[in-house]
Amino acid sequence: MKKIRLSLMFLVANLSIILAQTNQQEMFETPEKTAGVNYAYPAKDIIATTPVPKGYEAFYVSHFGRHGSRYLISDSDYRVVINQLEDANKNGALSTLGKDVLSRLQQLWKEVEFRGGDLAPLGEREQRGIAERMFKQYPNVFTKDTYVEASATTVVRVVLSMDAFCERLKELNPDLQLSRNAGIKWQRYLNYHTPEAIAFRSAKDTWREEYLKFEAKHTNPDRLVNSLFSDSSYIIKKVNPSEFMEHLFSIAGGMQNTETKLTLYDLFEKQELFDLWQCGNYRVYVNDANAALNNGIMFENQKPTLKNILENANKVIASKGKGATLRFAHDGNLVPLAMLLHLEGSYNSISDPAKFYQAWSNFKIAPMAGNIQIVFFRKTKSNDVLVKFLLHEKEVLVPTIQTDIAPYYHWKDVETYYKSLLLI
Repeated sequence: MKKIRLSLMFLVANLSIILAQTNQQEMFETPEKTAGVNYAYPAKDIIATTPVPKGYEAFYVSHFGRHGSRYLISDSDYRVVINQLEDANKNGALSTLGKDVLSRLQQLWKEVEFRGGDLAPLGEREQRGIAERMFKQYPNVFTKDTYVEASATTVVRVVLSMDAFCERLKELNPDLQLSRNAGIKWQRYLNYHTPEAIAFRSAKDTWREEYLKFEAKHTNPDRLVNSLFSDSSYIIKKVNPSEFMEHLFSIAGGMQNTETKLTLYDLFEKQELFDLWQCGNYRVYVNDANAALNNGIMFENQKPTLKNILENANKVIASKGKGATLRFAHDGNLVPLAMLLHLEGSYNSISDPAKFYQAWSNFKIAPMAGNIQIVFFRKTKSNDVLVKFLLHEKEVLVPTIQTDIAPYYHWKDVETYYKSLLLI
């Protein structure tokens, strides 16, 4: 039996490593992934879970989620391209394709105007779906004697995400005891960033110069710009090709989070999409994850949340009760938490920008509505508590913690390991 368990653990570990890797073909086949942190929640990728060890039953869920799909942060993110194309059209400088793209964007604008940064209808549906699947997967957790505590940062799209999630739980069980909180009290640990992290991101002499060179190498706008504008003199006088391409790429990625059926991905070649994605992936990897360039300082950002996770879990365990703790924040919080928890594929550290995408991928760690769930199981007349980790509702390993029943772990081992990280 021990050999079988070890073989299973080895198989799961190797599968997890394979799933953590990213290659060009994957991005070519699913261009929506090149949107990075704007990638809509991949609910279609959820797979069946490993059966719970005999005699154990779920009693607590500790959840940390990003807000659901949103519109681009500002209306200006759309207008900068629309204004450029409208001006070119007035000056007779648009190609037939350029006029078509302008028409698409004007249709999109009808939906997104005055919605910059808002939670989109898709974002609400994502949160409701996650809540429903959690409820159905662990029905014994969400009974009338269960206490569910939800908290969110102060940003409206995050609060609305929390509400959508909680409302679905209440619809499924109106007797559920559920509290919702949002404010600075919760913001202080949900969205914490150390002074060192903030200073690193803004410093000009730490990583930015090398990044700008990487960005220039991976942004090749001439083909795209010449396909949309028919007047070369207009391009010279009024268009910044690189900036235009980057803005159009951002809109293209964000459209999957809206209600429109239109797309702009047909305007880009596959390699162009992959290269532009690498630039965004580079920024997030260095600013929030474990790129060698930041010397591991981003681990500190989510230690307050990890402390909260441990404290709340132990309260429920000690009370021998049931419950759920639901936390809602942002991609800049989900990324360092996954890293601090040492979830497979989330904490790799390399220094070569050309290989960043092979070590770490933003869309795999923090898509819209991305979430981490730690599910707790106990056995009658036993003090042993087991846990398993889910990343976007898929089982994930923590290779730095030993276990003989992967993907399940003994809570005493998990707690000991994470407490040791809080002391570093």
